[in-house]
Amino acid sequence: MRRDLTQGNITKSMLLFALPMIAGNLLQQFYNIADTWVVGHFLGKNPLAAVGSAYTLMTFLTSILIGLCMGSGALFSILFGEKDSGRLRHYAAQAFCVIGAVTVVLCIAVFVWIDPVLSLLNVPAEVYQMLRDYLWVIFMGIPVVFLYNFFACLLRAVGDSSTPLVFLGISAVLNIVLDVLLVAVWPMGVAGAAVATVIAQAVSGIGIAAYTFLRRPELRITFGDLCPDRSALREIIRFSFLTCIQQSVMNFGILLVQGLVNTFGTTVMAAFAAAVKIDSFAYMPAQDFGNAFSTFVAQNYGAGQKERIRRGSRCAFLLSAAFCLLISAAVFVLAEPLMQLFVSAQEAEVIRIGAQYLRIEGAFYVGIGLLFLLYGYYRAVRKPGMSLILTLISLGLRVALAYILAPFIGETGIWLSVPIGWAVADMAGLLYLFFCSRRQTSEQLDRKAE
Repeated sequence: MRRDLTQGNITKSMLLFALPMIAGNLLQQFYNIADTWVVGHFLGKNPLAAVGSAYTLMTFLTSILIGLCMGSGALFSILFGEKDSGRLRHYAAQAFCVIGAVTVVLCIAVFVWIDPVLSLLNVPAEVYQMLRDYLWVIFMGIPVVFLYNFFACLLRAVGDSSTPLVFLGISAVLNIVLDVLLVAVWPMGVAGAAVATVIAQAVSGIGIAAYTFLRRPELRITFGDLCPDRSALREIIRFSFLTCIQQSVMNFGILLVQGLVNTFGTTVMAAFAAAVKIDSFAYMPAQDFGNAFSTFVAQNYGAGQKERIRRGSRCAFLLSAAFCLLISAAVFVLAEPLMQLFVSAQEAEVIRIGAQYLRIEGAFYVGIGLLFLLYGYYRAVRKPGMSLILTLISLGLRVALAYILAPFIGETGIWLSVPIGWAVADMAGLLYLFFCSRRQTSEQLDRKAE
């Protein structure tokens, strides 16, 4: 179903568009949550630590592709708001070529540099080979990750957030079934969990690409659209690569934190691996709502509806804050039971450390919810550079504080650095928004005076 976000009730249209995105990304989390649950319960602490470290690395690598697709998606949304379908299809073809080329380079690079990267992550010897085996299989799924995210962003840009959900639902169920078969029934170890994930990703990626080509003729790329267009490429690269850098910086910072966590041993690694999954699952709806808000703003920006953007922004901030407060309360109260979903009750120290992480992070989800909205807003109004700056502030401060505090107060210092980074970035983003609003008002008054 397609939704034109430039018309109708603002709250209703945003929520109806956002809900399939939220459901879709919650399902996507099941890729890694299924791996974590099956590995943690059937293989033990060390394999769990290996899969947790792999998750952080893979999140960083796929963030490059996701960032490129998200940046292009913002541009597609603006073109959709301008009602320029021919230009939209042409830009989609150009973006597909650019991001496809990056995917090929990334695939080559990860297989060549797998061992140097693992060395940089300070991976303990007892989990090194398991982690390497898992990654070697997971890396094979990078091309289908590109296919899914590119066509999902393209469909969402034209108001269709339901179709990506369907393909994710199919692949999530398949992933869970294959996880149980390849790890618990046919004991393939951590490599079995990786094979399950790659097969599931292939189903969603190839499936959504085929659907778009066969069922959406207005988005079907032709050979004529593939001819290089310098003007289109410049605009795509500006949007895509700034968003890519933003996503990559965000996850590179987390990767640096993972390297620091690894120095505390496998108990802290296992606690971090499980807690991060819960953490990501908890605030994922706020992130997806931020992406839906970005599409809303971009479509209305293309249509020139500034007042609708202002009203939508107020509504989005209130909805996000209310949701984050509820989730914060739930995670704070249920920290230990949530950890026991992934870790055996006998691993008391792992549960204690993970619960501490969740209580510190969970108390401040409003901060990350606001930050996701700011990212989406600036990306949609052709200021992706500001989203990058906010990411640099948030992650730069998080990494710096983690490395400063950890020697004095242990892993608690790593956990405390996160909400501090969110808060400082939020203040910077709101101050810049206030400054831009004041400047715009001043310019309007000057024009009236003339």
